[in-house]
Amino acid sequence: MTTTAATLVIGATGTTGSRTAAQLVAAGRRVKAAGRRATPLPGVEPVRFDWYDPATFADAVSGTDRVYLVPPVGDPDPAAVMLPFLRQARDAGVRRAVLLSSSAVPEGGPAVGAVHQALPGLFDQWAVLRPSWFMQNFTGAHLHADSIRADGVILTAAGSGRVGFVDADDIAAVAVRALTDERAPDTDLVLTGPEALSHDDIAAILTEVTGRPVLHRHLSYEDMRERLAALMPPEFAAMLAGMDRAIAEGTEDRTTDTVERLTGRPPHSFREVARRELTEAR
Repeated sequence: MTTTAATLVIGATGTTGSRTAAQLVAAGRRVKAAGRRATPLPGVEPVRFDWYDPATFADAVSGTDRVYLVPPVGDPDPAAVMLPFLRQARDAGVRRAVLLSSSAVPEGGPAVGAVHQALPGLFDQWAVLRPSWFMQNFTGAHLHADSIRADGVILTAAGSGRVGFVDADDIAAVAVRALTDERAPDTDLVLTGPEALSHDDIAAILTEVTGRPVLHRHLSYEDMRERLAALMPPEFAAMLAGMDRAIAEGTEDRTTDTVERLTGRPPHSFREVARRELTEAR
């Protein structure tokens, strides 16, 4: 009797990893859920995994043939730890890798862009998901959501620039297709929601949905960088503040049809997500 190979989901308690694991389980797939604490989750096999502890790599990839990759959070050079793991995973029998990157980071660009560039040379079956900024940044565990809950403000250096914010549920739905379809995408996929919104638009929708006033406070690049540097390494803070500045310059003002093309349904709007995550739990 042969055991069906599992899909390894790295970051299985995170925003997209948890949703990807749950959707894979719902589709009848065997899932190994990797995280530093090997947290038990419904229907999965928990396994301890730490990007910075190579001793955890072998158990994580054992019995798997595909992997969903969430880079280490806050690391300005994730390739240094990710590429050794990916080589080991390939040698252990992993055939398909799906990487979570960002619409703001091109192939060969900073941070995870170097992993994106290397992935096709490591695996015959691959995909790079490049979602726009998450809608859950305003509803879940994120600096924006924290400042909204505490003070009713969103602080950015994005000015009036617009973003095709995307639902993490939609990212996970695309991840599941990229992991399980007979043919891998073998390309990068830019994922957005159905419309491009400014942070002023986001604040107005949150005010409407929750009944609590929310404002967008416009910061300079320098002020945003200093605010973030109090919470993370300076080089990563500068990169994130720079992404806000790029939004202000219009680089994220776009939408794509990728979610609907791969899942067969339209992406969720921010109003839908805000109602689902901020009012249905009441």
